[in-house]
Amino acid sequence: MDKHQIGVNAGIVWNVLKDNARWEYHHLKEATGLSDRDLNAAIGWLARENKVDFESANQQDCLFLTVNVYIG
Repeated sequence: MDKHQIGVNAGIVWNVLKDNARWEYHHLKEATGLSDRDLNAAIGWLARENKVDFESANQQDCLFLTVNVYIG
């Protein structure tokens, strides 16, 4: 795995998440077709860029896109 592939995988995750729904990890894994390792690296990439957020609901962690709008 290299940085380029992690970035490509982050794009795959981003495209799935852009429906503005809350995704549980295992559903996101199925939708992307990525391995745990690749999915976790992609989520880390997006989290580092402040593009995703996490919440716990019904004892399940969910992942969703963060909309960052800067005006000024």
